[in-house]
Amino acid sequence: MDLAWVRQHVRQAAGEIGFGLVEQTKLITAASELARNTLVHGGGGQAEIAFLDNGRARGLRLSFVDEGPGIPDIERALTDGYTSGGGLGLGLGGARRLVHEFSIDSRPGEGTRVSVICWAAGPPRPREEVR
Repeated sequence: MDLAWVRQHVRQAAGEIGFGLVEQTKLITAASELARNTLVHGGGGQAEIAFLDNGRARGLRLSFVDEGPGIPDIERALTDGYTSGGGLGLGLGGARRLVHEFSIDSRPGEGTRVSVICWAAGPPRPREEVR
């Protein structure tokens, strides 16, 4: 996975769907944070972009998957200010605030999967999953 590739493809996909500039910027920022976490903390991994259409709105689902060490305490990792590296501790929590839907599945020793969804118009009621 390459950060520049992720940003470029997310920007292109968001433009195709009809995201406005502000929505594109939010989604690209979230994607950059999550891709960086996958590379730095997960030792690399995969990014997937899927187009969505629920009949009322079109959107994108971005998934970031790694086989790294996992996150032992997800709630703590989502707390602003917490960092396992040298950053500001805003990555996961900041990404969660920038999207309509956010889910994370991580187990120590088994890796992490983070999926986010953004809708271009008329988003359905946001929901969160933490496992």
